[in-house]
Amino acid sequence: MSSSETSSPFQGTRFWRILIYTTLIVFACMYLLPLFVMLVTSFKELDEIRQGNMLALPQVWTVEPWISAWGTACIGLTCEGISGYFTNSIMITVPGVLLSTTLGALNGYVLTKWRFRGHRWVFGLMLFGCFIPFQVVLVPMSQVLGTLGLANTTAGLVLVHAIYGLGFTTLFFRNYYEAFPSELIRAAMIDGAGFFRMFFRILLPSSGPIIVVTIIWQFTNIWNDFLFGASFASGDTAPITVALNNLVNSSTGVKEYNVHMAGAMIAALPTLLVYILAGRYFVRGLMAGSVKG
Repeated sequence: MSSSETSSPFQGTRFWRILIYTTLIVFACMYLLPLFVMLVTSFKELDEIRQGNMLALPQVWTVEPWISAWGTACIGLTCEGISGYFTNSIMITVPGVLLSTTLGALNGYVLTKWRFRGHRWVFGLMLFGCFIPFQVVLVPMSQVLGTLGLANTTAGLVLVHAIYGLGFTTLFFRNYYEAFPSELIRAAMIDGAGFFRMFFRILLPSSGPIIVVTIIWQFTNIWNDFLFGASFASGDTAPITVALNNLVNSSTGVKEYNVHMAGAMIAALPTLLVYILAGRYFVRGLMAGSVKG
């Protein structure tokens, strides 16, 4: 057999490596294409957009659509942009993430290190809550918010997201703490450490990877939520996802696609920044959680 036949790329790993990377690049380009169209459209003038060719770079770059989307675009009956709704989303997301993460960590701690009779049933019910569709809880949740006087308020949306996300956060921390050495807990109990002291001094300092996973998961879900925001908030209390819908559907006689795309990019920036800055920690946390779980 000749040397040319034995050195054929089909016989080694080089051909398959090139094929795999080529396939991944093609699918990545397909996945990123909508983002590219949104980005370049947001920097185009409206007359240039009407000419077609969405994939072309702007002939004249302009930031006016971004300025308009942030401060002067018409949303409903007001023309104050999405800045206020952006702030609403921050005021909803940050407390919601902190509250659900803290309660999830405590639940995971109790369900693994302070077990009680029926703890498996409790965890099973909370796990079942992860699979309940959003639409099922709309009516009972609205009744609860009305009873508490939190309907159409930012605090009400914080409560909704914290409760709905509690099943996921409990699942994450429970699986992570399941493999944590119980001997350390028993030794701390012998030394006289109490419930919260053991949690804050022993478990929480070693929970960095799973905390990052939980924060990114909850941040993404709460920030991108539309159904709860549209159902339990309106007007000045609505989150940015609802404002984007109203921005697109506002009837001003002219469809300002560049402004719409700029608004969508502004709304997407926080989640993009979170994944860019903490993406590697997210992957590490998932790997650590899978190993410990």
